[in-house]
Amino acid sequence: MPQRQWRVQMAALLQAAVLLMLAAGPAAAAEPVTIPNFWNPRARLERPDPPQATRPIRFLTDDEYPPLHFAGPDGNPTGFAVELARAACEKLGLTCTVQARRFDTLLDALQANQGDVVAAAIPLTASLRAGHQTTRPYFRWPARFAVRGDKGLPAPDPKGLAEHPTGVISGTAHEAYLRAFFHVTPKTYPDLGTAEAALRRGEIDYLFGDGLALALWIGGTDAAGCCAFSGGDYLENRYFGEGIGFVTRKEDEALARALDDALQRLWDEGKYAELYLRFFPVSPF
Repeated sequence: MPQRQWRVQMAALLQAAVLLMLAAGPAAAAEPVTIPNFWNPRARLERPDPPQATRPIRFLTDDEYPPLHFAGPDGNPTGFAVELARAACEKLGLTCTVQARRFDTLLDALQANQGDVVAAAIPLTASLRAGHQTTRPYFRWPARFAVRGDKGLPAPDPKGLAEHPTGVISGTAHEAYLRAFFHVTPKTYPDLGTAEAALRRGEIDYLFGDGLALALWIGGTDAAGCCAFSGGDYLENRYFGEGIGFVTRKEDEALARALDDALQRLWDEGKYAELYLRFFPVSPF
C-alpha cells in the first residue's frame, strides 16, 4: 500500500516511466493487457437520481503518483483516476473542475469545502469511511511476481520458491505475505530499485512486490526487456488493502452514490477499459 514517503521517493521515476510508456504507444503494449473488473453484475445498485449541482463539482487530486494522477505535458492534471473522474462527470451530465494539491492536504481541503470529491490514491479503510463517503473501489494494488524472461521458470508456488532465490523489499506487506503463504525465507532489499537490479543481474530468480511499480519497471527502459510477470495477481485485503475510490464528504452521500453508478456504467460501456489501456500499457494485473 503506497505511503507518503514511498510516493515522494518514487514520483519522479514513475512519472518519467509513464510518460515514456505513453509516448511509445501501441508498441509498448505488444502483450495482451489484463483489465481488472471490480464490478459485480449481480450486485447492481438501484440507479440514484443525479445530484442537483448548482455549480461545478470540484475534484481534488495531486500530481505526483503516475499513472493514477500526475501532471501532463501541458502541466494540467491527468492520469487514470483524473480521466475517470472527468468521464464520470460527463456520464452524469455534470460540469466539473480538477485542481491539483499536495497529497497530504487533500482530505483537509475536502473537509474545508475547498473541493467536493477527492480523486487520488487514498486507500479505502474503515477509518476513512468513518469520516467520509466513498465509492466502491475502481482500482486496487495487486502484488505480483516478476521473473527474468530467459530462464523459463514455472509460475511461483511454495515448492518452486523454496528451490529458487526470491527477493522482496524488507519490512513490507509483501515480505509478510511471502513468508506467511509461501513459507520461504526471501532475500530482502532496502528498496524496489535495488531489488529490481538484483533480478536483472540474475542474483534472484523471483521478485515479489507491488504490481503497479513492477509493471512500470517491466515496461520501461531500466528493465531493458529482461523481465516479465509470472503467475497471477494477489489481492488479499489484509495485506494489500481494499484499493481506492472517489471520496466525498459524509453529507454528500447522493454524490457518492451517483459516482458509483457512473463508474458501473463506464465499465459496462467500455470507457473504463479504454482509459485503462491508455494509462496501463503493461497491466499490473
